[in-house]
Amino acid sequence: MSQADGQVWTAAPRWRAHGAALLLAALCAPVATSAVSPGAIGEDGARHLLARTGFGPTAAEIRAWAPLDRRTAVERVLAGARTSPLTAPPASMTDASPLRPPAGASEAERSAFRREQVRTGIELRGWWLAEMLATDSPLTERMTLFWHNHFVSSQQKVRVTRLMYRQNLLLRQHALGDFGALLHAVSKDAAMLVYLDGVQNRRAAPNENFAREVMELFMLGEGRYTETDVKEAARAFSGWSLDRETGAYVFRPALHDRGEKTILGQRARFDGDGVLDLLLAQPATSEFVVAKLWREFVSPEPDPAEVKRIAAAFRASGHRIPVALRELLTTTAF
Repeated sequence: MSQADGQVWTAAPRWRAHGAALLLAALCAPVATSAVSPGAIGEDGARHLLARTGFGPTAAEIRAWAPLDRRTAVERVLAGARTSPLTAPPASMTDASPLRPPAGASEAERSAFRREQVRTGIELRGWWLAEMLATDSPLTERMTLFWHNHFVSSQQKVRVTRLMYRQNLLLRQHALGDFGALLHAVSKDAAMLVYLDGVQNRRAAPNENFAREVMELFMLGEGRYTETDVKEAARAFSGWSLDRETGAYVFRPALHDRGEKTILGQRARFDGDGVLDLLLAQPATSEFVVAKLWREFVSPEPDPAEVKRIAAAFRASGHRIPVALRELLTTTAF
């Protein structure tokens, strides 16, 4: 009990003598009120929204957002999105050094190259953490991290730090943009082509890794495709490759299977982009992505009816990511 509380209770016996006066004073005393309007999210709502869409709000940020109504607050979060980082990258991310050891390099030179990639990998992680702290758009970094976990890759296999850095920039560029554009871009990204063995996918020996992951983890989810769909899609992605010197995407026609493929019940001379568009058109894709966003921002167990509703709006918008987030962050469940 505070000192002020104690004074109130100590004064209670005197109410018998001065009851009317004290009661009148109590009724007329000014009541401490918040500046928050009835429709505002208040400090608890502001703290919840900013914590879920960022990495931990400051007290000043909470006070600034408390007077806003829910939709205005959500719109402000979305409106602040960036497409590029605020902080400058380490010099090692933009220098012109080779992406791989030179032909005929000795084992010592190869070991030195691997050690340098480990060092710059630590540098890259430190830079990204610093960006999370410095950014004026925490949601951008939160979504960059979300897409990094969705379109999963790892330096342990990619090994070349600059390729991981380029992928990080790509994910941020599209983090709150068009999901279809993000899908096509990340599918041809150097780190992804290395991580899921796309560079090894040839007409004579199709590699199924990317085709399987794009259906199971990136778009449809388990049980919504067959093994035949995977095999046929792998043929469509054959010929996707990289320039070994620059790491840029290259299509190699001689390695591509131009034959007809049957995927999800449709038969055509699909190439890789055609397969991605076919998958993107499936209602299951928008529901799969929205359910994953729900787990990220709302709760571990998505509401099926709400997921279908939000997915329909997401699909109708041309798969605009802010549309899905706006619908999700304004739900009662959130």
